[in-house]
Amino acid sequence: MTAAGVDVVARGASVRGRRGPVFEGVDLDVPAGGLLAAHGPAGSGRTSLLLALAGRMRLSGGAVRVGGHVLPAAGGRVRRMVAVARAAPAVDLEGRLRVREVMAERCLTSPGVTERGIREAFATLGIAPRGTDLVEDLGPAGRLLLATALALAERPGALVVDDVDEGLPPDAQEPVWQALQRVRDHGPTVLAGCLHPPPPPTLGLVALLLPRRSQDRLPAGTATVRKDADT
Repeated sequence: MTAAGVDVVARGASVRGRRGPVFEGVDLDVPAGGLLAAHGPAGSGRTSLLLALAGRMRLSGGAVRVGGHVLPAAGGRVRRMVAVARAAPAVDLEGRLRVREVMAERCLTSPGVTERGIREAFATLGIAPRGTDLVEDLGPAGRLLLATALALAERPGALVVDDVDEGLPPDAQEPVWQALQRVRDHGPTVLAGCLHPPPPPTLGLVALLLPRRSQDRLPAGTATVRKDADT
């Protein structure tokens, strides 16, 4: 199962809420098939940024290009190109459903997704959940990777997954990031949100630090990007 990754570029990207900026002044360049790790504390705008890059939250300033499509004008095309695995509370799996139920639901709601494709995605991520398992019983890593597999089965150009390290002890984080690296090997660009950047070495990583915003305003230009070498 392969998909062509797309590049993601932002210049001065900003989103404002009722109480002021959610994030602003974000510049980033993620190559096709790359990995973005947008990291920062709660309230820093990580989830909103990922949803904006996926065309699911409208920019109030700046611009984003996903593949050859520029937001906000080409929002529909970008949404068809980017699959969102998890961006709670807007997008998340229902914990009371069984694995077979979320698989069947995805086959019905996402054109082109098949049970075979989902099981191929399971193999890519190194998971083998039983159909009778409840999603809520899979544990933090299992739930995250199940959601990622369902999104990967859509064969997107880019894949969004937030809260990668939520609830994970340090020794459980590296295998999850390794699984996301394997997603990249199958083509999609991975746009991830996390409290802390991935453990090194992470090839092709673009790490974006989003600071905690104040109650009223996040000063422009405070988001910083670090691009790690591929060696």
